[in-house]
Amino acid sequence: MRTAGRILRGVGVLAGIALLAACTGRGEPRVQYVRVEVPVQVPCRAPEVATPAWATASLRQTDDLETKVRALLAERLQRIGYEGLLVAAVEACR
Repeated sequence: MRTAGRILRGVGVLAGIALLAACTGRGEPRVQYVRVEVPVQVPCRAPEVATPAWATASLRQTDDLETKVRALLAERLQRIGYEGLLVAAVEACR
């Protein structure tokens, strides 16, 4: 029994020495930088769109029909232009 224990102990010591020898064979670990692109939320910096003075805002109830119709047509064009500016501001944030 004593000889078997000595043999096992000797094998354990040899295995430990072999493991240490394997570790010393390595050089310094190489540092390797890897670029990883990750999407990041960025706040929108679109210019603020000013609300125009609408053409119908100055209409009075006593104005004639032609004046009211002209103001409504002018305001329609204003709104089309204003909506175009708003769409452009939203698109700038995409």
